[in-house]
Amino acid sequence: QVQVVESGGGLVQAGGSLRLSCAASGSRFRINAMGWHRQAPGKQRELVAVNSDGGTNYADSVKGRFTISRDNAKSTVYLQMNSLRPEDTAVYYCNVVGIDYSRSSSFDSWGQGTQVTVSS
Repeated sequence: QVQVVESGGGLVQAGGSLRLSCAASGSRFRINAMGWHRQAPGKQRELVAVNSDGGTNYADSVKGRFTISRDNAKSTVYLQMNSLRPEDTAVYYCNVVGIDYSRSSSFDSWGQGTQVTVSS
């Protein structure tokens, strides 16, 4: 089973920066895509950014402020968040999809979430 663990959330003032990290671990697997979603109180979970074999995509609300990057050797994805706004406050979840060779099946794993709070 492929497990995903996030880190790096916290409290920051508006205009500040944070970097989230997410590491995938397991026995034998291939990663096809790694991404970040977020869910604010009372709102649906939304895609923030994703990096896949087909490229990188961002939500319009974070374009130019957030950058997603991957370290394939470490099976890790990062989300650099700059110029943070109060509306970026949410629980951020890492999502990793790929193939688990130990189970001969695909996987779609989520982290436990990390809180990001931006004060005005």
